[in-house]
Amino acid sequence: MVNCFKCGIYWQGLTHDLSKYSPTEFFPGAKYYEGFRSPTIQERIDKGYSVAWMHHKGRNRHHYEYWIDINPQTKKYEPVEMPTKYLIEMFCDRMAASKVYLKDKYTDSSPLSYLLEREKDAKMNPITEQKITYLLTYLSENGEKKTFSLIRKNRKKKDFLNDIIKVK
Repeated sequence: MVNCFKCGIYWQGLTHDLSKYSPTEFFPGAKYYEGFRSPTIQERIDKGYSVAWMHHKGRNRHHYEYWIDINPQTKKYEPVEMPTKYLIEMFCDRMAASKVYLKDKYTDSSPLSYLLEREKDAKMNPITEQKITYLLTYLSENGEKKTFSLIRKNRKKKDFLNDIIKVK
């Protein structure tokens, strides 16, 4: 919420991850909580899948997994480009999660490292991936204050990020 506020997306900050309070997510979250990683990881180990994660990603537009749909041309499930306002919320979420799980080991490079190391095979839309990589790289190189300022000043521009990274 705090990161969303710093980016100027107040409503998204207030409503961020409210599905975590639903029984489908809350009870597995409490049961599998370890404090150093997402409870959905342990739920997957225990059951072979995570009901909490499937529920969560299907209700929260700041997860790129939400943005998978059937392509009308190919008739196959494919990732679609995430709208910028949700991409900014994803940026905020990744930063916050890195701080929560890494605690005093967190650096401004941590969210980028997570993306590059753990999600290199993610089924993310290529443009969405370019944009989140740009924001996380900017954070790594310039710090929170400058990154929040960049987002706050530009988030309402129609092609914010497209212009900056020269989307292919």
